[in-house]
Amino acid sequence: MPLQEARNHAAEIVNILRERGHQAYFAGGCVRDLLLAREPADYDVATDATPQQVMGIFPQTYAAGEQFGVVLIPRSPAEHALTGEDAPRSPGNDYTGNHKGAVEVATFRSDIGYSDGRHPDEVRFTKDPREDAQRRDFTINGMMLDLASNKILDFVGGRDDLKAGIIRAISDPNRRFTEDKLRMLRAVRFAARFDYQIDPATMAAIQRLAPAIDQVSCERIREELTKMLTEGRARRAFELLDATGLLPEVLPEIAQMKGVQQPPQYHPEGDVFVHTLLLLEKLQPDASGSISKTLAWGALLHDVGKPPTFRVAPDRIRFDGHVDVGIKMAAGICRRLRFSNHETDQILALVDNHMRFADVQRMKQSTLKKFLRMPRFDEHLELHRIDCLSSHGHLDSYEYSREQLRSMPPEAIRPQPLISGRDLMAAGYEPGPRFKEILTAVEDAQLEGRLDSSDAAMEFVRREFSL
Repeated sequence: MPLQEARNHAAEIVNILRERGHQAYFAGGCVRDLLLAREPADYDVATDATPQQVMGIFPQTYAAGEQFGVVLIPRSPAEHALTGEDAPRSPGNDYTGNHKGAVEVATFRSDIGYSDGRHPDEVRFTKDPREDAQRRDFTINGMMLDLASNKILDFVGGRDDLKAGIIRAISDPNRRFTEDKLRMLRAVRFAARFDYQIDPATMAAIQRLAPAIDQVSCERIREELTKMLTEGRARRAFELLDATGLLPEVLPEIAQMKGVQQPPQYHPEGDVFVHTLLLLEKLQPDASGSISKTLAWGALLHDVGKPPTFRVAPDRIRFDGHVDVGIKMAAGICRRLRFSNHETDQILALVDNHMRFADVQRMKQSTLKKFLRMPRFDEHLELHRIDCLSSHGHLDSYEYSREQLRSMPPEAIRPQPLISGRDLMAAGYEPGPRFKEILTAVEDAQLEGRLDSSDAAMEFVRREFSL
């Protein structure tokens, strides 16, 4: 949904609720972003109407968390066809899929008890927006906007903290983080995103409670870390993760990079952790305006194998086999954080291939062309660029690779095969593992310009591979 349409949809919900005699306001992050003159990614509404009342007023709804007073209201039934979802069958239809374009409407409430460290055991609905603000996480997220008067309802000092650039937990930070451990990571993410400072009492509470982050699901940790890596201030986020003590809890493999020295002739910037932070600082949005999550994670993990392979040799510091070790470690991290197979494959490919650029100018044509046609090669190339700029600064291999991509037509990099397995069988060759060896040899010769026809390919096969 276009951003203006999203705001209009949320405003319409507020107006309808008010017409029915209820209080209703924009609430949370959208109010914060509007005060910062940023376009909100989505709009949330807070109201004194109960979930049942909301679902009675808006027949097409999803009870995304009715027990917590949360209902999702889509723009229209047609929206579900666009997002691949079936239209709701009845008011309050449970919903766990894509709710892009839907507005979250939450009833004013107080939360009672957090046994699991993430969700309230019980909620008590209230008519007082002040009570609702007190149960939220940070002051900058605790404000509401009255559309009728265009006034800000700020019961927690959020406007002052926005002006001062401070992330401060509402009321007692120990209580806020004990209630919901994920809030510790969110504090870091907001501080990094807005380049704010974390309030000292809030910081002290995070440092005290950091080991309890393991109560949060791996998926939620992954999502928060991914946002940190892709919101434009990844270096600052990881410096704060380190300062809060959260880094060794969520990514001990990255924390172990600290103090691991590198050969100064190749890495004058410092240790492996400093080098990695420099890469994160150089992550840039692509043509779509976003930072690729797989590239960001590839940048974070590309040297993860260095700490366990560090050794001081007579000539210099060495990290023998750090790529192979890094692939295994990165695979373990991806499993632990439950990345999809598709994402894992790309992240591991970035770790696996990041050192190959050193040989790119010496590669045979067949090897080079196979290298250049790797899936999502643009991410490999960008990782190499920021890797170089974060160390020795030489971009010779980067420029060479770009020139090869520019100068080679796609059909030269990925030509149509000259022969197939059927051709080999027709020539009398026995099907089996040997077919792959033969076809690879033919493809290499084709990529190197030594074969240009099917007849020449079959002649090559008969000459090089006996029946």
